[in-house]
Amino acid sequence: MSAGIAPTSDITLSGDEEPQEAADVSSAAPKPPQRVGRSSLTFHHLNALAVAVVLTASGMVSAEDFAFVIFSIVYMYFISKVAFPPTSPRSEPPVFGENNRILGLYVFAAAVIGLFLPIACIIQGIFEGDKEGIYAAAPHLFLLCSQVLMEGVSFSGNFSLPIRVFVPVFYNSKRIFTIMEWVRSEISRGAEYGGSGGRLYAGRALAVANMGLWCFNLFGFLLPVFLPKAFGIYYSKTKINH
Repeated sequence: MSAGIAPTSDITLSGDEEPQEAADVSSAAPKPPQRVGRSSLTFHHLNALAVAVVLTASGMVSAEDFAFVIFSIVYMYFISKVAFPPTSPRSEPPVFGENNRILGLYVFAAAVIGLFLPIACIIQGIFEGDKEGIYAAAPHLFLLCSQVLMEGVSFSGNFSLPIRVFVPVFYNSKRIFTIMEWVRSEISRGAEYGGSGGRLYAGRALAVANMGLWCFNLFGFLLPVFLPKAFGIYYSKTKINH
């Protein structure tokens, strides 16, 4: 799962090796380099879609956030046609290579903090009747699930690397504002809160942790590291093709 860190295509599992032909002269002939083909949406992309649909159907998603997702879809296809067309008829390989373990651990930690814990927080809030806490955490969760889904679309749809960068940067920038509202809502709750004290402090800690994580992800990884590397690869291939 990309968990909104970077496009899912940059964290992949190695496939099974093709069986070798036994004792054949033709096996000694050099083979052309393997190219990365298109992939379809994976199970976790569909899970993200399911969570986003449930949140929307439950009335936890504002019209503004829903319109943002629709706009991102339209704009992604628009700039793909007019500004950053794909350089190859096939999907481009991951920016950071296959099986990057450090990035994989980073993505796993982000999935726990950004996805699984907010989902658990919302479920617990439903049982405790904490509507304020639920509605504060839902916008971030909805946008992150939408981002995971759009990252899958950007790769399976054979979009160029700049488009695959656009999705996490665009959504991460938007989610910082929703997380700010989440933090403000959690901090402002005091004596009037009728739920357990443990949930109150856990909600505050989770909101602050997400603020720190996604600010670092945007300003410490996506903009200074991932974006320049992806654009460098894209424009180098564009020059070669021309």
